[in-house]
Amino acid sequence: MAVGEQREAVKEYPGKAPALVRALQVLGDELREAGDVEGAEATYREALEAGSKLELPADAIANVRTSLATLLDFSGREADSLPYYEEAINNHEALGGENLEVAAQLRNNLAMTYKSMGKFALAEQHYLRALETLENKRGRESESVACVFNNLGSLYYAAGFPDQAKEMFEDGLKIRITVLGNKHRDAAQSYCNLGTACHELSENAAAQQHFEASLGILEAQLPEEAASYEAIAQDYIAMLEIIGEEGKAATFQKRLEKALAAL
Repeated sequence: MAVGEQREAVKEYPGKAPALVRALQVLGDELREAGDVEGAEATYREALEAGSKLELPADAIANVRTSLATLLDFSGREADSLPYYEEAINNHEALGGENLEVAAQLRNNLAMTYKSMGKFALAEQHYLRALETLENKRGRESESVACVFNNLGSLYYAAGFPDQAKEMFEDGLKIRITVLGNKHRDAAQSYCNLGTACHELSENAAAQQHFEASLGILEAQLPEEAASYEAIAQDYIAMLEIIGEEGKAATFQKRLEKALAAL
């Protein structure tokens, strides 16, 4: 039944509200996929309004709140997304089971939003809660756990705690090597992050090793990883110049140019 027909049915039979909410969820998702952010937002809000009038299955409301939160967040309205993230997390955690992992991923999103707003303590709180849930559900050696470790490292680095950042990046790298292997692009990103933290701690020999490990992985995957390779190479060259390794920086600049010219 189309959304318009569902709206009319609910006017006569309020008990049909769950079907309307689910139909609106589908329509909102379609509008979002088509790039109609305004239309998707209005549709999700209509679904929440319809759901507020009757007691609906918790999963239906949780899914709508999740969709609205991520829509607002990813369209640059981070502050507006916060209450919907919080409510969706509470809904999913109340449902338990597999929904706990959904809640953990939402906490990860919410933490990134708080980090972008400079609210580091709140970001840390949600990252740690997400980490606890994912480790309990999937075990320590999983890519989702490695991702949260990486995000925690980035948070601590931004907050001015490079020692803690290094520890988180090391944990994330170990997991990624175990789960994905030491030639995966995500392992390359972890090596780069670890190199950045080491440089901040003036552990420049280790920093060079990590940057070169990262670039070695990406160089072997050109041209697919050209953008990441160039960005990390430029960071590495800048670091070499800062620590007085101008000759090595110039040599690597030539290597970079040669690799990109061959694409």
